[in-house]
Order: sequence, then C-alpha cells, then structure tokens
Amino acid sequence: MYNETAKNIRENLKADCSKCFGLCCTALNIVASSDFAINKPAGTPCPNLQKDFRCKIHKNLRDTGFKGCTVFDCLGAGQKISQDTFNGQSWREHPEIAEKMFRAFPVMEQLYEMIAFIAESLTYNISDSLRNQLNEQLRKLQNLTDINADKLLSLDIMSCRLPVNELLLETSEYIRGQLSSKVFKIKKGQRLRGADFIGKNLKGKDLRTTDFRGAYLIAADLCNSDLRGVDFIGADLRDANLSGANLSTSMFLTQMQINSAKGNNKSILPKHIQLPPHWVN
Repeated sequence: MYNETAKNIRENLKADCSKCFGLCCTALNIVASSDFAINKPAGTPCPNLQKDFRCKIHKNLRDTGFKGCTVFDCLGAGQKISQDTFNGQSWREHPEIAEKMFRAFPVMEQLYEMIAFIAESLTYNISDSLRNQLNEQLRKLQNLTDINADKLLSLDIMSCRLPVNELLLETSEYIRGQLSSKVFKIKKGQRLRGADFIGKNLKGKDLRTTDFRGAYLIAADLCNSDLRGVDFIGADLRDANLSGANLSTSMFLTQMQINSAKGNNKSILPKHIQLPPHWVN
C-alpha cells in the first residue's frame, strides 16, 4: 500500500541554509582538487564564509573552483543541528560549543541520509512484513535525530547502518523484480555492484532495473539511456552525462549524485530530485 506520509518525509528533506550556521562550510574537511580550489581542515571556516553565514561567492562557485560546494546536500541536517540540537546557538557567538557542533553535524547528516532511503522505501508497494520493519527503523532513526549532542557523538553509526542496509537491499530486490516482471515484462537487470564503468559509452542503453550499487559511473555517457528501476545507492555519478536519460523511477538516487552529474531539461528525474541549475538546457 502506498505511503503518503513517507512520501512527504522524503520530499521535505531539504537543506535550508538560512537556518544553518554554515556547517558544511566549517565542519567538513576539504581537499584541493578539481572540485575545490583550496585545502581546508575540518572545523575551520572556509575563507568565503561571511559573518552572516552566507557564502560571498555563492553565485560564482563553479566558476571559481568550488564545484564541490554546488554538489553537496545535507538534506536538512545542518538546520537540525543548528536550531534543535544546539538550540539556535551559533559557534561564532558560543565558541565553546564549536568543536562539538562540528563533530555532530556529519553524524546527523548520516542519520538523515538513512531516513531518506527508508522513507523512499516506504513509498513502494511492498509486503506488510517489510513495511513493518522499515517503519520500525524509521522510528528509531527519527528518535536518534532528537538526542543531545553528547549522545549523537557516542552513536555507533555502523551499527545503525547494518539493519538499514539489509532492508534497503531487500526492498531493492523486491521492487526491481516486480518492475521487471509485471511492469516492464523484461528480465531483471544485471547485478553490477561496484562495477567500473568510468568513461564508458552507455548511450541509449536499456538499463532498466540494473543494480548499480556502488558502481563507478564517473564520466560515463548515459545520454538517452533508460534507467528506470535502477538501484543507484552509493554509485559515483560524477560528470556522468544523463542528458535525455529517464531516471523517473530510479531507486535511492540522491540530489548530490544528480548535482555531480551532467544533464539537461530533457532528463527525467524522480519527483524528490530537483533539476540542478548548472545543467545545460
């Protein structure tokens, strides 16, 4: 049975930088590369971060060597840490909490990522048993987002991930099987987990229901490919060309993956994914 509540949870997991204290610009480590123009250690503010926590080069990030900043998406973990976990106290006004806030942010980010995947799973037509297990994990994860900073920092994230990963695998196998047999009436796509497709020409390919978990699709040409029902968890889509590709029912696709790829306004994306402003129209 379709779960409208889960759909709303997934679609509402969006960053609101106006309610965050620039945590992605301070808490995270940055290594100079094609994505970032500078090295910046974790816990150090980016030199482009202003006193009001806004970026002074926000409109020109890609042109000034900070493409990686336009890719990142915390799903709302930043405002959760800023406004709830630390009760609206900023690290600038209260430097004594800075280190703890910066360390808590990546933990919350991972919780939000798991919530997003679980909520998406609950929007599918799955068995009651699987739905009950997913709902239980969703409740646990949501409760964890409300614990205090000290408890957040003591969490064993890997222990949180293990049952979630198992359920997501089960969901993926079930849905891709259903799509293959009942909707597309094709043989289920190949299991290509962790496969190396860097720079490969997959233009116009019928890849429906393929398991691309953890696959390397960096700079792959996927123009006009049919990617419906594909499992993209952990796949690296940096500079992959998705122009004209159909990803309308792709599974576990994130905004960060899409932001890191290339495409155009003919690319068909899942409803919870926004068309990146830097994509060529």
